[in-house]
This record gives sequence, structure tokens and C-alpha cells, in this order.
Amino acid sequence: MKESEIQAQIRDYLRWTGWFVVKIHQSLGSYRGIADLYALRDGQHVWIEVKRPDGRQSEYQKRFQRDIEKHGGTYILARSVADVEHLAGEKQLQLDRR
Repeated sequence: MKESEIQAQIRDYLRWTGWFVVKIHQSLGSYRGIADLYALRDGQHVWIEVKRPDGRQSEYQKRFQRDIEKHGGTYILARSVADVEHLAGEKQLQLDRR
């Protein structure tokens, strides 16, 4: 499965559960390593980097994750909707459908 397909599944799932989700488009001048998706619900913010099962984070993506977590933000590295469900549970994020 392509990374873009996994990303779409995660985006659609989060929207279905009431999250506002934005796909971050990389462009010249954008922050290197920024996550693929940004989601918001009830004041909870989460950055989501999507990878294929065999994909790895770049050094820039690892730095972005450290920066987000250092400032108290939530970052998820996800390879599937199941990863989002599992990690959201660990991070106490709302996934119940409204």
C-alpha cells in the first residue's frame, strides 16, 4: 500500500471520529521534517507522520518530533489506522465518535 493511501485512511478515520485534520504539503521554504498531518479536537493537537510499514523517519523528521515533544506537543508515527488507535489510547486522545 502506498504511503498516500495510508495517510488518506488515517485522515478519513480521524475526521469520522470528529477531528479537524489538515494534510501538510511540503514546499520550498516549509519547515524541513514537518509531519504529514495535523489534527485538532477539543483543544488537543496532534502531529502525525505517516510511513509505510518498511518506511523510516528522516533525521529532519526525528528532529521535528523531538521539537514537538520538547514543547509539550503530541506526535505520532503511524503506519496504519491501528497505530493511531493504539498510540492515541496511550496518549489519552479522544477517538470516540461524536
